[in-house]
Amino acid sequence: MAASILHPLDKKSAGLAFVLGLVTILAAWASQIFGGLYPCELCLEQRMAYYYGLPILLAVLVTWNRLPLAVWYIAMAVVTAIFVWGAYMGAYHAGVEWGFWPGPTACTGVGESMDFDALSNLTPVIGCDVVQFRFLGISLAGYNALISLAIVALLGLSMWAQAQRGKRG
Repeated sequence: MAASILHPLDKKSAGLAFVLGLVTILAAWASQIFGGLYPCELCLEQRMAYYYGLPILLAVLVTWNRLPLAVWYIAMAVVTAIFVWGAYMGAYHAGVEWGFWPGPTACTGVGESMDFDALSNLTPVIGCDVVQFRFLGISLAGYNALISLAIVALLGLSMWAQAQRGKRG
């Protein structure tokens, strides 16, 4: 019975990690395009985990039964490391928003001079320490950190289930 539960667990958890990541980046784009929430520099940096990690994870899912096991483990470890970095970036950004530590000077309003010629550029610039939206007391950066951790856990579960099976099938 336990073997039948573990059998598809590796692929199911990797697939769930992909879907969770895809929904998250689509929600980020929707909040920007339709919700009017403009991303700051750290927000854009956090999206890089999705831009790099999801295509690699999709390639792993598409070639699931054709990859040599060593290549599969390496690819899964790379995607996991990318999302660990994404979780770090989300936690760092949330800490900047809460004022626990300073953010990058380029986006936290610690500039030295003001150029009035730049006023003709009407692109909104949002400080990294400005929270545009909170739900249940957690900002979007905080949710990104939590979601990235969930993706890391799902990928870890997938690798663990694969190790328990001994081979992919």
